[in-house]
Amino acid sequence: MIMEKVSSECSYPGCFFCVMKEANPNKRRASVLKFFRELPSQDGDDQVVPISALWNTAMAHPNDPEFIELGIFECMSALICKGLKNRRWLSHDHNIYIPYYAAHIIGSYTMNMEEFAETAVHAGIISPLVELLRGRLTWVEQRVAVRALGHLATYSSTFPAVASQGEILELSIQLAISSLEIVYSHFYQYVDRRLSYHRDLLTRGMGGVEMESRKAEEWASQLQCWSLQLINCFAFKPEFLSTICKPEFLAKLPGMWGGLVNENSPAGIGLLRTICHHKLGRGPVSGCPGIIEALCNIARSSDDWQYMAIDCLLWLLQDPSTCHKIIDKAVPALVELAEISTLGDNKRLGDSIVNVLQECIQSQGTGRNSISSCTKEEIEELLNSRQRLKWEKSMPKEDLHIKQAAALVVKLEGNSRFSSGNISGAASKYSEALALCPMRSKKERVVLYSNRAQCHLLLQQPLAAIGDATRALCLHNPVNRHAKSLWRRAQAYDMLGLAKESLLDAILFINECSQSSDPDLSLRQNKVPDYAERLVKKQMRAAWLFREASIKHGSVHCEGDAGDIYGQETDGSEWETASESDIGDDGRDRMGDDDCEWKNDVESKSSIRDIKRGYKVQLTEDE
Repeated sequence: MIMEKVSSECSYPGCFFCVMKEANPNKRRASVLKFFRELPSQDGDDQVVPISALWNTAMAHPNDPEFIELGIFECMSALICKGLKNRRWLSHDHNIYIPYYAAHIIGSYTMNMEEFAETAVHAGIISPLVELLRGRLTWVEQRVAVRALGHLATYSSTFPAVASQGEILELSIQLAISSLEIVYSHFYQYVDRRLSYHRDLLTRGMGGVEMESRKAEEWASQLQCWSLQLINCFAFKPEFLSTICKPEFLAKLPGMWGGLVNENSPAGIGLLRTICHHKLGRGPVSGCPGIIEALCNIARSSDDWQYMAIDCLLWLLQDPSTCHKIIDKAVPALVELAEISTLGDNKRLGDSIVNVLQECIQSQGTGRNSISSCTKEEIEELLNSRQRLKWEKSMPKEDLHIKQAAALVVKLEGNSRFSSGNISGAASKYSEALALCPMRSKKERVVLYSNRAQCHLLLQQPLAAIGDATRALCLHNPVNRHAKSLWRRAQAYDMLGLAKESLLDAILFINECSQSSDPDLSLRQNKVPDYAERLVKKQMRAAWLFREASIKHGSVHCEGDAGDIYGQETDGSEWETASESDIGDDGRDRMGDDDCEWKNDVESKSSIRDIKRGYKVQLTEDE
């Protein structure tokens, strides 16, 4: 960052800092107005210093109208145009920073106030911002240009001015698709080729190579997410959906999640939700099986935006023209989520799921939908469980206690079979116990589902393990916070190669361990369990923001650098199965030493090794 030095005896007439010290408000305003008018035509040194000061002011006080009224937008627009047209001036002194700061100032002042955005549009800022968006300079200017245009497109009064520039939408789509590769190939890949002013902007001159790389990931994520935000403004208007809903773009949206550096942005799933809200968007989405599968994975994950995926699936099912295309894929995931209650601000979400699935069954007779017998059976089983809950409300308490006690006995039989190595037999007993257990005994059912998920995991049945772990997490209060189910589902996701979903569950598992009173889960001396740390490292490498770009550009050494950032293991070992974990701190095997009884039940060599070595998260006495 350019250091701001202001002499006590300034030799520059009309110096911005001297102007701001003027005690008389009227004189100060007149001088600032003159400064904004004259600055773009000046060619003196140190112009970047007052622009940097204005940048700091805009970030600190974005709602202050003073500079807006005095013409700051006209000044910033003229400076961007000057940088684009006059490369000699741009390369002089530190003027290379000015277009970036100018676009950032515009974005900050239009972030919250619609009247400021209107003033900015009248000042003619859209055209120079579009030039930056085209990539006339570099990706760092694209980042602040798409941010500013996104703010302008948010307001109903200024959106038409943005939309009138027909290429903005196409440019934003291309930028959303290519932004990560652009940043990777233009900055991250070759350390010795990084532009000095990029490095200064990213780390303010106080970061080494590693800090620059981390900030590059953050800025690349922002570039993509802000592009998606701008596209999202267009997606609310039906006339633009045909441009947005191209299969090659839609297919990439579920993977645009921003990593862990942009957790406040709904990114691709947020745009998909906007698209699915309109009938014209639901058709193209339903025609892409990969998107439906991704929506199902997000819907039953611990992603902060899982409710958006659920909304998409429900809207697609409620539309007669798309229901038949997705119902067989969507129903299994939604049935697993049917007992979820509150998810963030979404109340009675499970009831909404049940109601939509019930409508699907009822509409089958009208000829609108075609439901497979398997899908129909799953929905009917769900509806029967709801009916069972109603019946239990009228049952005497004594009868419910008897059912609960019977379920406990069967569960213990399942635990015994599990301990002896009869994994499939244990799973059957847990299923029997679930059939007996009262529906309102949620804590007991959480344990049963979680135990059965462990069985499916050891039997190398990851989809079934995910289903049962999801049911347990939906029943748990709070939702998605049952540590053992999180860990089991994280491993099952890993078996399927779903790195993002596995990573999110593993991180939540570690968070829950840090707060748990369970001695088998609690983190001793705040130490992350080795097996959880290894899984997190593995999935962070697999879900690395620049992974696809690094593979495309064949930069193995750069991918290795990313591994170092995320703590890559040095021994080069790989996990043979997703379910492999270190034994507990006490080194004890909770299932016995003799494996001869259960070799026939668990054929996988790796699973046998897992059982013999034990788990930090095994079936314990409380289960």
